[in-house]
Amino acid sequence: METIDNDELLSIRAAELYYDENKTQDEVGAILKLTRWKVGRLLASAKEKGFIRIEIVHPRARKLTLERSLRERFGIDDAIVVPAAGTNSADDLRARAAQAAADYLASLRPVPRVLGVSWGRTLHDVAEHLSEGWATGVNVVQINGGVSVNQRAGTAAATAFEIARKASGQATLLPSPAILERLETKRSIEADRTVGGVLAMAGDASAYLYSAGVAGHDSALVDSGYLTPNDVDELVRRGAVGDVVGRYIDAAGMIVDPSLDERTVGLSLATLRSAATSIAVIAGAGKIAVARAVVTSGLCTVLVTDEATALALLDTGT
Repeated sequence: METIDNDELLSIRAAELYYDENKTQDEVGAILKLTRWKVGRLLASAKEKGFIRIEIVHPRARKLTLERSLRERFGIDDAIVVPAAGTNSADDLRARAAQAAADYLASLRPVPRVLGVSWGRTLHDVAEHLSEGWATGVNVVQINGGVSVNQRAGTAAATAFEIARKASGQATLLPSPAILERLETKRSIEADRTVGGVLAMAGDASAYLYSAGVAGHDSALVDSGYLTPNDVDELVRRGAVGDVVGRYIDAAGMIVDPSLDERTVGLSLATLRSAATSIAVIAGAGKIAVARAVVTSGLCTVLVTDEATALALLDTGT
């Protein structure tokens, strides 16, 4: 039979009284005939030995230890990790990450005067979760094309307008599809004074906010009619793990199809890599591979993600 020393038994009893019975440390000391100092030492010992597990389950709680580990491992400026506890679906988890991203954006100081944003379901959720008056006078500029034949919730215009409206600012849209069928058409569009002006503004933004898409048939780019499922299958065959601002990347963060990339309208990956503040919101089991590509290739300075993705990155990250 396993033997337990007296201090270990005392630490368990102190923990039961303190956490289960809601006694103060002074009250625990009186019951166990110990000093308050000794009770504090016993509680600390119980935590160190794993007798106590404390879990904060509020939807806006964060995993601070994982955040610190991500910053140290990948050399990013900041990380925000939301817990999985209490989520029942992928939508719940995405909403929780979106709320965390909205909170982080509202806390940025100085407030970005020009904020570059992408589009998609996750960014739409961020826009929905932002508080009214999160900032004042922000110019929200679209950083990748988004005009499509399938106008669904989460499209570029709706997202940019909502973020700007809540900041009493204005939205500057990029009046172009995300991907053009012909390279000459794309070059002609970018040569247009209006489009060129928006791209120049996007390139000079104070901060960027974007998500990353999966390399799958449920991609927003497939949903919006830019690519077919067969197109995505071919990209995956070439090594694609997902897309960043409409540009498909491999595990090393490199473009997988240069010809497709040349027909893609929007901010370049080089601009994201050189940005002072680029916030990537990437959560969900299907996005672990693209999240790893983003953090290991310098595509973000801030990562907003979920607990399981953070653990996967730390387990296999380099």
